Amino acid sequence: MIHEVDEGLRRLLAESGLEASGIDVAFDAPSREWAARRSAPTVCVFLFDIREDAVRRGSGAGEVYDEEGHLVARRSPPRWFELTYLVTAWASRPQDEHRLLSQVLATLVNTDTLPARLLTGTLAELGLTVGVDTAGSQDNTPAVSDVWSALDGELKASFSVRVRAPLAGLTKAAAPPVTEGLVIRSTDRTGDPEQGRRLRYTETSDPGPHGYAGPRERPAPARRRRRGDRQP
Repeated sequence: MIHEVDEGLRRLLAESGLEASGIDVAFDAPSREWAARRSAPTVCVFLFDIREDAVRRGSGAGEVYDEEGHLVARRSPPRWFELTYLVTAWASRPQDEHRLLSQVLATLVNTDTLPARLLTGTLAELGLTVGVDTAGSQDNTPAVSDVWSALDGELKASFSVRVRAPLAGLTKAAAPPVTEGLVIRSTDRTGDPEQGRRLRYTETSDPGPHGYAGPRERPAPARRRRRGDRQP
């Protein structure tokens, strides 16, 4: 799921004009070594925190059907996670970085959810809303200064983006529908096989390849004796 969120953000930023302008979009940690190797203007979207949204945890199981309406699997409910990214711009001059960062900020601020056309993999299959919160309050997440300190990098202009995305539950295949009834066949002492018969039915003839699906006749139910009738 994480890599699918990455791809959704990359496609969103590419549509904003970064790709046409020759701006790279990277998901690397913006460390000193990475910054030294950078050779082109770059927008860095670094994932630094992942937490489950326990409030949205569900229970039970959903059913998956094929094109013909047959039950083929059961899937546990998805679990929701919050992915927090640190967004920075890298260029040769601070003015260029700020201009680039402003363009990215304008794109993400106007995006409350990742459009369905940008989703891939399980995110596309689930069809659930992937929310985007840009430059909002980041409670219970590491401070930005702590992130830069851990990366051994120099503090620079940045903002955070929080994405709420579902992680698909486990899928278990369902047993195929029953199309044949249970047939019992036995052999006598001489070893000769007897004809098969259906369980719970009075017929002794072999039910054939259709099993329970084959036509069968049942005896008419006995007439119920009403109160007051005499025993014959």
